[in-house]
Amino acid sequence: MADNSAIEWTNATWNPVTGCDKVSPGCAHCYAETFAERWRGIPGHPYQQGFDLRLWPNRLDQPLRWKRPRTIFVNSMSDLFHERIPESFIRQVFEVMEEASQHTFQILTKRHERLAELAPTLPWAPNVWMGVTIENRRFVHRADYLREVDAAVRFISAEPLLGPLEGLDLSGIDWLIAGGESGAKHRRCDAAWIRDLRARCAEEDVAFFFKQWGGRTSKAGGRLLDDRTYDAMPSPSDRARHRELAIAAV
Repeated sequence: MADNSAIEWTNATWNPVTGCDKVSPGCAHCYAETFAERWRGIPGHPYQQGFDLRLWPNRLDQPLRWKRPRTIFVNSMSDLFHERIPESFIRQVFEVMEEASQHTFQILTKRHERLAELAPTLPWAPNVWMGVTIENRRFVHRADYLREVDAAVRFISAEPLLGPLEGLDLSGIDWLIAGGESGAKHRRCDAAWIRDLRARCAEEDVAFFFKQWGGRTSKAGGRLLDDRTYDAMPSPSDRARHRELAIAAV
C-alpha cells in the first residue's frame, strides 16, 4: 500500500493482487509490467515473480489500518476482475472496502464482461467507485457493461487514449479521465481527441479530468489543455442526476 500516490486523481494505492496479462492495445506498454519486471528473480522482493499474477491475502486488511480518510486506487498493479482471481477473493476485497467506510475506493478494469458477471453478487458500498478503461473506439462498448453496475460512481479512464472515441455513450457515467501514454515507446495522443471528450463531457454534465499529455515520462508533456488544468471530480448531485437519466432511458 502506497500513500501519497503520484497518480493525480487518487491519494493512495492498495494492491491485494499484483500481476496481470494483456487484453487490449492499451496494455501494450503497461507501466506496471515494466516496473515489476525490473525486479524479477530478486529473492525476497515483492516483485520477485515479476508481473506474474499473485494474490496477497496478508494485504487485505491494510485499508483498515489507515484511519485518516483517503481516496484509494485498488490494484494499480493488476486488474481486480482478472479471470484467474477467485471470486471468493474478489468478494473479500469488497468486504474490506465496505468495512473501511472512511475511505473512497476506485477500481478500474479492462475485463468488462467478468465485471458484469460478478457485479450482481458483490456488495457495492457507497464508497466504492467503478471504472473501465476505454483506449480507442473498438472498446467503447465497455461503457455499456459499466452502466449495468450498481456503483456509487461510474467512471471511464480514456488513458492511454489511442484514438478518437466515436460512439462512446456517456449516459449514466459520472466521471471521465483522459490522458496520453507515457514511456519509452509511448504512442501519440492527438489534442483533437482530448478536446472532443472535454466538449462531450461538458454537454452531458460529466466531470472531466485531464491527467497528462504523456511522453517519455508521465510528467514530460505536462497537464495543461488550452492553457489550463482540468481536475473535476464527481459530486453527489452529479451522481444522483445521472442515475435519474439512466433510469429514464430504460
